[in-house]
Amino acid sequence: MAFSLSQISGRVTKKGTIERLIGLALLVLILGLRYIDPAPLQLLRLKTFDIFQQLSPRQVPQPVVMIIDIDEESLNAYGQWPWPRTRIAELIKAAAENGAAAVAFDIIFAEHDRMSPGNIATNLRGLDKALKDRLKALPSNDERMAGAMRNARVILGQSGLSRKVEQWHAAAEKQSQLATVGSDPRPFLFKYPGIVRNVPELEAAALGRGLLTIQPEIDGVVRRVPMIMDVDDKVLPSLTLELLRVATGAGAVLVRTNDAGIDSVVVRGVRVPTDGNGRVWVHFSHSDPKRYVSAKDLLSGTVAGGSLRGKLAIVGTSATGLFDLKSTPVNPVMPGVEVHAQLLETILTNAQLSRPNYAVGAELFLAMFVGLLIISLVPMLGAVTTLVLGFFVSAAISAGAFYLFQNKGVMIDVVYPLLASFVIFSTMIFLNYFREEMQKRQIRGAFGQYLSPALVEQLAKDPDKLVLGGETKDMTILFSDVRGFTTISETYKDNPQGLTALINRLLTPMSEVVANRNGTIDKYMGDCIMAFWNAPLDDGDHAKNACAAALGMQVAVEKLNEQRKAEAEEMGEAFLPISVGVGINTGDCVVGNMGSDLRFDYTVLGDAVNLASRLEGQTKGYGADVIIGARTAELAGSDFAVLPIDKIRVKGKAEPEDVFALIGAREIRSDDEFGQLAGKHGEMISAYRNRKWRMAHNALKACREHAEKFALSGVYDVYAARIRAFQKTPPPKDWDGVYDALSK
Repeated sequence: MAFSLSQISGRVTKKGTIERLIGLALLVLILGLRYIDPAPLQLLRLKTFDIFQQLSPRQVPQPVVMIIDIDEESLNAYGQWPWPRTRIAELIKAAAENGAAAVAFDIIFAEHDRMSPGNIATNLRGLDKALKDRLKALPSNDERMAGAMRNARVILGQSGLSRKVEQWHAAAEKQSQLATVGSDPRPFLFKYPGIVRNVPELEAAALGRGLLTIQPEIDGVVRRVPMIMDVDDKVLPSLTLELLRVATGAGAVLVRTNDAGIDSVVVRGVRVPTDGNGRVWVHFSHSDPKRYVSAKDLLSGTVAGGSLRGKLAIVGTSATGLFDLKSTPVNPVMPGVEVHAQLLETILTNAQLSRPNYAVGAELFLAMFVGLLIISLVPMLGAVTTLVLGFFVSAAISAGAFYLFQNKGVMIDVVYPLLASFVIFSTMIFLNYFREEMQKRQIRGAFGQYLSPALVEQLAKDPDKLVLGGETKDMTILFSDVRGFTTISETYKDNPQGLTALINRLLTPMSEVVANRNGTIDKYMGDCIMAFWNAPLDDGDHAKNACAAALGMQVAVEKLNEQRKAEAEEMGEAFLPISVGVGINTGDCVVGNMGSDLRFDYTVLGDAVNLASRLEGQTKGYGADVIIGARTAELAGSDFAVLPIDKIRVKGKAEPEDVFALIGAREIRSDDEFGQLAGKHGEMISAYRNRKWRMAHNALKACREHAEKFALSGVYDVYAARIRAFQKTPPPKDWDGVYDALSK
């Protein structure tokens, strides 16, 4: 079995090189993908932060921000929306009297109130001139609301528009002052070409004006709220920021920028970190009814006195029909006004979430670190070990990220590095599997014709066995050879292809017998087969299996001879039967891959191997089909019909060996006639070795009665000739009964 190390072992020694190179290339692509940051990757990152918020939502504090809610009960009590501005004025007055520090409106009053007396006089038909004049002389509802606003701290909402729309009151009223430290923030801000303002009377009476605009993420969930925006070519604050400014009495808002964009906004010493686009991550808590005060209860005076004292109030609506509902990480449906309230709570309770500038770098480093770890370990440790190790590394990274979120409010994306590692791991496993399958196919293709299926599968599972070296084992070795092959080959001198076909017809069934008995074919030498048992797989019955294989070979040869005889008779040709001699021996051997770095054999070496070869050669002299050594007879004799035939000293060895003829299987051993033969055979051998030639001759005559049935005629011919020779010329006095074999 000669194998090429350059083709097989070379692949083993370079195990994992190609997979690692592909893994590194994939890692570079994954790192580049993070730089591009496609929408699916953004969405996974955002969903991760949602999970963090769901696992650790912000604790609901004692309310510092109250929502004056125009809810379903309020609409039932005071009629459909919009309400007259006079009722809104009453709401402002009631909030101020209840102690609200400031009132912000998550509502835009973009048109004059149609219920104002002057508008009624103009639009209502059938009124006489005097009544119309009296109505027009009354203050408008907007003026009355503006009057209520001047007696309280009120902040009005505005909205950015995605297109430029000219309102009838297009002239901008005064806006809050913004100071900038750093570069111009506008290139980094969300831009809206148009703006929707309130009517001039209300804007003039307000202490602050802020944008209500909320920019949902790509999946429609609100997670970040812009604190400043570029609207109508002006940098304007959000409603939340303006409410904070008015409540603290600050004159201006400070905007800090750096090379990455907006860094933070500062209101009267309160620093609010933002992302590069000026947005603040809202640390949401679960919706709490304690934040809400029904507008109906406030207007009717049923709210406990001082409920709003010192608190910031935002007027908005939770009524379903007014469609101001948002989706957040912790609530699938939340009134939009509560988003502003929770953002303000996040700031006031110092529970801000931040995604620092180093976050992307940290995520890239983690992806690279875990990716390189997987690329290094998968080819060495295998899939299961790497998977277990990867699980603990992933758990540690996830736990660390959650710790930073829960205790520091820092958001680090763990999905990207874990997803990157999973993709690399899956690819490496697939490549390993593909490589191993290809390698197994190569090994099966290369060795399937020479080794037993069990050995082929073992090598396919563990190609690392294809290295030089061996181990010492107790093994059984078999040699078989065609007797008179030269004579047979002469009949094919004009047809060498026919001789090849004949050898193949002979070796194929004989090889199948060896393989079926768990043997390994070492090599073919012309018409000779060398095989061994108990390597590389352990075989506790190696001697018995070898003996069974030898008998099976004889059966296979008989069947082949029957086929060839029939073919010869049909063709009218002469028929030469094939006879095969088999030698078997058991003993300690060295088995393994032996040879050079360029080519080696998986073979067996040792004195027991040489003796097995010599025993096969002796089958010709003794005329026995199968001759086995003493150790083989000791291990297998109880299951087979075995007879000792001689004590010989084979060529090249100084020590004599007891050799045995393998007659048949267990059923032959239990045959009565074989029992009779065994007795007489033992008498003959004993008499022979004790120089009792006449007794030996008489026992031999009795043995010949059974010789043909058990194929021992040749053995008895040998002993008959020896006895006659010793009768004429006795052996020397120191003769020990050993026969010196002169031929191999």
